[in-house]
This record gives sequence, C-alpha cells and structure tokens, in this order.
Amino acid sequence: MGSVTEEILSLSQFKADTSRLLDQVRDAPATLVLTQNGRARAVVQDYEHYQARERAMLMLKLMVQGERDISSGDTLPQAEVFAQLRQQLQEQRDERDG
Repeated sequence: MGSVTEEILSLSQFKADTSRLLDQVRDAPATLVLTQNGRARAVVQDYEHYQARERAMLMLKLMVQGERDISSGDTLPQAEVFAQLRQQLQEQRDERDG
C-alpha cells in the first residue's frame, strides 16, 4: 500500500478547493485532516486506499482472534470444519430447492 502523506487543512480551505484536493488524494496516497475551529474534525482519503486499509484491519483482527482461539484451545480439526461447512451448504441448497 505504500506510505501515505497527511495534510492538515481547515474546512474552509477544503471547501475552497475541493475538486483539486480530491484529485490530489486520488492521484497520490494522501490523507487530508480537516479542522474546524482549530480542532481535527474529519479525515478525507481516497476510497480505494480506505478499502485497502479496512481489509488490512480485518485481516489483523482475524489473526488476533485466531491466536486467541489457539491459546485457549478453541480449535477443531480441519476435516471437521469442512464437514460442517459441507453440511451447511447442503442444507442451504435443500431449502432453496425446496
């Protein structure tokens, strides 16, 4: 994903030059921190970079949960997991095909 620069702008600066700033955020990974009355109020970033960051955070959460499950012994053999999934899929097909 590369490094992302951060630029701090007032809300009025952003309003005055919205189109150019949105192009800038799209073309170069950047995060705009918008301030109002001198305090950070919002963040603007390219949607694709936002999605990539969200996916990365989800993967980290899943990894942490997996580590927690392993530490607590809350695991199942792979064959059992796949058997349960196959059963659930078959039940869904049966309900759909009625």
